[in-house]
Amino acid sequence: MSSGVGVDLQDVWIKFGDFVAVREANVNINGGDFFSFLGGSGCGKTTILRAVSGFLEPAQGKVLIGGNDMAGKGPNERPTALIFQNLALFPLMKVWENIAFSMEVRGASAGERRKRADELLDMIALPGQGDKLPSELSGGQKQRVAIARALCAEPDVLLLDEPLSALDLGLRHHMRTELREIQQRVGITFIYITHDQGEALTMSDNIAVMRTAVIDQIGTGKDVYDDPSTAFVASFVGVNNMYRGKVKSISNGQALVETNRTGDLLARISTGATGKLAVGDDAMVFIRPEAFDIADDKSKTNTRIQAKVSHSEFEGTSYSVFLEGDEGKEMKMSLINRGEARMYKHGEELTIQYEANNAVVVPAGEVAGE
Repeated sequence: MSSGVGVDLQDVWIKFGDFVAVREANVNINGGDFFSFLGGSGCGKTTILRAVSGFLEPAQGKVLIGGNDMAGKGPNERPTALIFQNLALFPLMKVWENIAFSMEVRGASAGERRKRADELLDMIALPGQGDKLPSELSGGQKQRVAIARALCAEPDVLLLDEPLSALDLGLRHHMRTELREIQQRVGITFIYITHDQGEALTMSDNIAVMRTAVIDQIGTGKDVYDDPSTAFVASFVGVNNMYRGKVKSISNGQALVETNRTGDLLARISTGATGKLAVGDDAMVFIRPEAFDIADDKSKTNTRIQAKVSHSEFEGTSYSVFLEGDEGKEMKMSLINRGEARMYKHGEELTIQYEANNAVVVPAGEVAGE
């Protein structure tokens, strides 16, 4: 199998008439990386994949694969293979014939094709399944066959458009582990499209988080979760408590924000927002549920919130406490169950605290779901 090559998008714009589907996309994907585009329906992530694969030509900008400009090259002329949501296996062909179909097109003998198909069946942990029809396989097995068929074409870059979306939850979790293992085994570049944060966070070397037509942030899973650059990324990736207000002061990489209802809150200015906030600016503070704890240090100021309990939920390894928060929205605090879980009752007054560096402040902006 060929090793992965890099993919670069340089100032890529994609339009359908007057409609802008992708605006000014600049992405550098390292060879051999598992790179995900994460975003909601209609944000433009599949459109980007189609531009990389050659099914769409950008209105402006360049798509480079292995440093080579792909302008004017169709899907068959690019070193890519694409796996669709519906997998598109040939129902009347045996599994091994499906896998080796690209070799048949190239004129390889039946013996060569069968040998290669069997090698790939071993690699995807389906040895001895080559003579079955696709209809005799489970959803997860079909998924692996589709991957083997794509790999048989020996692409430099494998493109995957929400390939796990049709599987049930348990199988999706299992397949994302397998996909990552297959990718690391073959060492080629995977570009993965998903709306599922769990998939993106667990599998990817790097993630591009997309808002409508725009890439808001590119980084590792830890980057986009712990250090979001924008209000959209902070509100889209994972669960977050949000507080709107104005910047009161800035010092040592932290901002004190006078919030609308929760008092003054101190938080770390996110890396992507550094230099973009000034005193008096509208800002948003985001605090993860797991960053909260029951207050035990009365000396701390600006990192404590008082609120009434709405209800509690016991979840085994953890328990969640929901409190009355800003703008009628609930605040959520997640506490680890260390064998002494306490269920807080409706109406109970709590003081909760957090570490300023475990909260982030970003300029006010568009929020996911609004």
